[in-house]
Amino acid sequence: MTKEQLIIRLGGIEWDDFEAKTAKSELPKNIWETVSAFANTIGGWMILGVSQQGNTFVVEGVGNPEKIEQDFTTALRSRNKFNQPLFFKAQKLDIDSKIILAFYIASSKGKPVYINSPVNTFLRVGSGDQRATDGEIMAMYHDQSFGIKSEEYVPGTSIADLNVVSMETYRNHLKFYNSGFPYNNLGDEAFCKKIGICSNTTGELSYGSLLMFGKQDSIRAAMPNFWVDYIEIPGISVATARPRYTFRMQEQENIWEYYNVIIQRLRLYADNPYTTTPMGISPEDDSQLYALREGLINFLAHSDWFSPMHPTIRVFLDRIEFQNPGGFIVPVSKVLQEAISLPRNPIIIKLFRFAKLSENAGYGIDKMKSWTTLTGKNVGFRSDVTHATVTYFREFNVLAHANDGVNDGIDDPIKQNDPVNDGIDDPIKQNDPVNDGINDPIKQNDGINDGINDPVKRNDPVNDGINDPVNQNDPINDGINDPVKRNDPVNDGVNDPVKRNDPVNDGVNDPVNQNDPIKFEGIIESIMLEPQITYEKLQVVANCSRATIRRTLKKLRQNGLLIREGSDKTGHWIVTEKGKTILQKLKKQAK
Repeated sequence: MTKEQLIIRLGGIEWDDFEAKTAKSELPKNIWETVSAFANTIGGWMILGVSQQGNTFVVEGVGNPEKIEQDFTTALRSRNKFNQPLFFKAQKLDIDSKIILAFYIASSKGKPVYINSPVNTFLRVGSGDQRATDGEIMAMYHDQSFGIKSEEYVPGTSIADLNVVSMETYRNHLKFYNSGFPYNNLGDEAFCKKIGICSNTTGELSYGSLLMFGKQDSIRAAMPNFWVDYIEIPGISVATARPRYTFRMQEQENIWEYYNVIIQRLRLYADNPYTTTPMGISPEDDSQLYALREGLINFLAHSDWFSPMHPTIRVFLDRIEFQNPGGFIVPVSKVLQEAISLPRNPIIIKLFRFAKLSENAGYGIDKMKSWTTLTGKNVGFRSDVTHATVTYFREFNVLAHANDGVNDGIDDPIKQNDPVNDGIDDPIKQNDPVNDGINDPIKQNDGINDGINDPVKRNDPVNDGINDPVNQNDPINDGINDPVKRNDPVNDGVNDPVKRNDPVNDGVNDPVNQNDPIKFEGIIESIMLEPQITYEKLQVVANCSRATIRRTLKKLRQNGLLIREGSDKTGHWIVTEKGKTILQKLKKQAK
């Protein structure tokens, strides 16, 4: 720091990398807390010989600069004060014939830095020093193995701990998107050794490769807190959302399986121009989904999987938040300005890059920031010692959503119980014998006004065509159970074998229109990527029941969109050319 730079800084206020103290004849007692705080965060300048009066700095000078400098530097270099020697730069400056001592305390690579005991660990928060919490101290210990731990091998593991389906789909992806990859034709064991999934000598898996492709039980044995929480929330906060969430992802086997499910869900919230690839995106694509995909991979590759905190993705009405345990190892400002490649788990990011799913070193942040160009909405980056958060802001019309007193009486906590406009959850109007014939014990069985539960009117052959054995099958009045009318190709689209499969007019049993284009696309594309995909995984992709998946797959087969080869346990699916053609049409319609 030059004299001119110091004068400029003294004209401002203290901040996270600058602290001024008096030190007329001795070192101030609270100086060590600031040193610990600087060393545990991004580093900073300690200026001695300057007092602060209100918001103004006053240059007073140091009375005995040689002694004070010697006392301070000795404490920094020895282990008598701190748990480790600290790196620093020292300067002596003359301002108006007054001696100022300036020390730059570097950020330590061996955090935490504490005074005598770990309980005396401090962090720089704004322009002040705060004692670190137990969780923050634990996170700093984890950061000592940043970029190293995931490369270590897990004792007692082997390729038998890898999920066979995960490895198969990953290798299929490599062959499709990176056909020139030199190890595509090797056997699984040789392939794993060549790309660093397991040791060439012992055959043990690295922590990173176990996380990426391992069986869930094997991962949990090494990392008990393994879990990614993906949740879609119909509000702008958890507190105000009604219901609390509309979708919550089931637990998956490993990072690769989490990735494949989450990317399908994120497609619902991003403009994704149609391509014919199984993932719905190509490596060269510049869509909104590509920007989200880079954020997802950054999130998975930078998470501290040894932390008690688990990675979380929350999709709100106005934003998508990726929050992972473990902060950025370098300041956010530097991450945003420079092409820095310093992942917490290098092998995980490497495996994604082999599959052409992640940007080259240092350029992933630029791709994430392209969201702003594509949507006009910002991408926010925050980081502290324990976790990092990346937020993609979305277009949000507050008047069209839950707290609008005009348009919503379902999820709005204000209007929901409005006795004037709501007869759903309102305890007053709900049972009003004038306006309600659903739950009202008086009107419900009223033989005049009720044909639902009234034992008299229910079976009235004149007014009832539901349970009445006479009118029920009347070919004139009934099109539900009447064997004549229900198959009338003109008037019936429920059970009619002609009309029910009309992709234009029918959305009941039609295998194309039945599950709406979004679910249909997700199911077909998931099958294209993973021919041996399970019913459970398809349930997550389509957000529906197992029974619905079974019915849908049955109809898709009946209509020639899918073919099943082999048994239920060992067989696989094939998407026909007809299925691909219909998928293309749905994509074009979605545009």
